[in-house]
Amino acid sequence: QVHLVESGGGLVQPGGSLRLSCTASERYAMGWFRQAPGKEREFVSLSSKSGGTTYYADSVQGRFTISRDNAKNTVYLQANNLKPEDTAVYYCAASRATTYTTDIYSQHWYDYWGQGTQVTVSS
Repeated sequence: QVHLVESGGGLVQPGGSLRLSCTASERYAMGWFRQAPGKEREFVSLSSKSGGTTYYADSVQGRFTISRDNAKNTVYLQANNLKPEDTAVYYCAASRATTYTTDIYSQHWYDYWGQGTQVTVSS
């Protein structure tokens, strides 16, 4: 059973920053989704298994950066210039897939999920 352990959520003021972390028991393509109250879970970002390729939702492009430490099987999401609309539960996700198509934006591409961490952006 693969476990994904997340950390780093919290309360931050608009314009502030947070760093989320997610550690897996093995190396996978790993990324982040988020779900705001009353909304569907949406893709945020993905790092390929090697870390050589990254993907972002348009809504976070230029503000969020995904990176990984393969020695630790850990992926990070650095979120800068946070906005109230970034408020959501953020979920780490991992995939065993080895090809990267438009399916990466769908929850169905991912095999394992973390428990979620709350990010609240408010003054």
